[in-house]
Amino acid sequence: MDFTPSEEQSAAQGLAARIFGDLSTHERLTAAGSGTDAELWKELCAAGLPAAVEDIGLLGLVLLLEEQGRTTAQVPFAATCVYGLLAVAEHGTAEQRERLLPGLRDGTAVATGAFPARGRVHTAEDGALYGAVPWVPWLRDATHVLVADADLALWMVEASEPGAEACAAGVTVEPVETTAPWSAGRLVLDGVRGERVGNGPEAYAAVLATARTAFAGLQAGVCAGSLARAVHHTVTREQFGRPLSTNQGVLLRAADAHMDTEAIRVTAYEAAWRHDERGACAAQALTAAWWASEAGKRVVHAGQHLHGGTGADLDHPVHRHFLWGRQLDAYLGCGSEVLEELGLLLADSAQGDAS
Repeated sequence: MDFTPSEEQSAAQGLAARIFGDLSTHERLTAAGSGTDAELWKELCAAGLPAAVEDIGLLGLVLLLEEQGRTTAQVPFAATCVYGLLAVAEHGTAEQRERLLPGLRDGTAVATGAFPARGRVHTAEDGALYGAVPWVPWLRDATHVLVADADLALWMVEASEPGAEACAAGVTVEPVETTAPWSAGRLVLDGVRGERVGNGPEAYAAVLATARTAFAGLQAGVCAGSLARAVHHTVTREQFGRPLSTNQGVLLRAADAHMDTEAIRVTAYEAAWRHDERGACAAQALTAAWWASEAGKRVVHAGQHLHGGTGADLDHPVHRHFLWGRQLDAYLGCGSEVLEELGLLLADSAQGDAS
């Protein structure tokens, strides 16, 4: 395994770091509230970063999402790339790729996914979709939603026309506030017709593994950003005439948070690398998701605690990392759920090898 970024991946990561660093500031995030920073999204699309994902692969996307996570930038980048660009590129027909990908590349179309499947959506005999999903990230921005029905078939549903305020017929979007400000909404489908993407459960499993890997990369960035803020605080804040960072307890807590962050990062890299190499990556994606959930939760808590009383301020930038970390902790399966799924997968694999 070689996780060394290619020249193209490094260039894209550097560009993302500059754009996120320059534009995703505390002041702009405060002004955005729980909504999307539309100007930042336009800048990212104008720079060609969503479109680049098809060339730099899932590992490249993980690198870009790390940069988003460091600044907790409020844009539908992960969702559009995972549930739109990569899903259509890898599982769509030639006609779907030709029709859907241009808008997803330039940002005029925004995708999200009603994942994971919970059996809340079913397909009628005539092909119409019915059901409700309690919350879908970035749904308020989405023009397209990738929906998994109870049989794990994937359907691309047009939620609205690009630039339109009204939802498409048969689609209702009700705003929902989640722990992190992800422009979420409740999705209600009432007889809407989608277009089939991929070959059922196999495509669903592949998209879910991709999503878990990508959002683990996002969590690595969130944790790195939280830890960087904590380090800066403890180095510059003095107590009894010396920096807080010289206290052994602070050093140990920060060291544990650093190791947890690296574990999230390296497991996400491995899963993404295996995906790009067309190797089996289901177990690796679950491993990355488990680290993102369990370790991510520890890191963002540590980030707040290392700020002392300042960390209790809901308006402090570190609190945003805490909210994102907790949201990512449970988004695609909390630690115990993912661990159970991983155990069943390994058990099935062992039985297959034995037979």
